[in-house]
Amino acid sequence: MATNCYEESSIQYQERSAAANMLLLYYAATFLFIVLDYALGINVRLAFLEPYPAARVAYYAVCLVCLALIIWRPAWTELIGAFESLVTLIALILSMGIRALIVSDAMLEGAAHAITLSEIVNFLLAGGIAYIAWVRGISRLSGRKGW
Repeated sequence: MATNCYEESSIQYQERSAAANMLLLYYAATFLFIVLDYALGINVRLAFLEPYPAARVAYYAVCLVCLALIIWRPAWTELIGAFESLVTLIALILSMGIRALIVSDAMLEGAAHAITLSEIVNFLLAGGIAYIAWVRGISRLSGRKGW
């Protein structure tokens, strides 16, 4: 059966929710955070991974993959946001908890601080957004109304 290339497409465009747009912008801001981190030396988003450059690159790559998946499959937004935010929350809690509870030799000698201001800003920024994404994602996936 021949089709007419001038006929209207049957693909339906789905409008994104405000939460999905916020998550999309958060992942799109990864480009800005990469520039701030590597070009200007301002590490706001991943201060907890400062001592691990390979882990920072991997985390940025994961965020960019999440962005690509959300653009490619908008219906997966809640699932992607919930999964990535859970991973982020676990990493933030472990990194802050370990630094706050376990005293190292460098801390005892005064060469290192337990928690820096940039790590606190990172914890509040990334942790707050990750928590909101987690709650919204889980509530939407379970069929309940989220924030």
